[in-house]
Amino acid sequence: VHTDFWHSLCSVIQRMKAMAVMCQQVYSSKIHCCFFVFLSPSDACELTLDPNTAHRILCLSEDNRKVTAVEEKQPYPDHPERFDHRYQVLCAEGLTGRCYWEVVRKGRIDIGVTYRGISRRGEGDDCTLGENDMSWNLLCSYNSYTACHNKRKTEGIPSPDSSDRIGVYLDWSAGSLSFYKVSSDTLIHIHTFTSTFSEPLYPAFRFGLRSGSLSLCQIEE
Repeated sequence: VHTDFWHSLCSVIQRMKAMAVMCQQVYSSKIHCCFFVFLSPSDACELTLDPNTAHRILCLSEDNRKVTAVEEKQPYPDHPERFDHRYQVLCAEGLTGRCYWEVVRKGRIDIGVTYRGISRRGEGDDCTLGENDMSWNLLCSYNSYTACHNKRKTEGIPSPDSSDRIGVYLDWSAGSLSFYKVSSDTLIHIHTFTSTFSEPLYPAFRFGLRSGSLSLCQIEE
């Protein structure tokens, strides 16, 4: 039996045990959300960033799996799906079903999902992640989180440690979108949105400043 297989299997089992404990804690607090993420290694999804959506200060690298905010504008061609004011970028994949992914961020970067039809022009609420009815967003500051959808915010969610790795679990048919801090083989729940999704959801990222970077993680199956 291959060592890599057993390593992956043990990692999945450890995360499932951690989620079972957190589910019991959340249930006792009367917060009714689905927290059993990563039930199967097949839930892990491979994502790539869509260069046609990236604002020109966002530089893509590593086969479109890393985005870095830079001072010099990138020579991207004009495209109707490119954000022209907000420092945002979408992934190329539209997700339905059960999907799990992880990112590592450096700096003040928001993590969310959106329908494809989010506006790309200007800097109004209609094109800002979390500020409209088409997108769901986790604002990540240095010591806390703010969850936002359609201008409705849950503020002051504490960040107990310095982990910059975030896991996201989407159960599209159940209308559940959950965010977790990833620490070793433990997932620490941050927030869950519940909604009725009507279209595929695209992972999306917003930079608050012209600095920082974000990488899409490779998850072992």
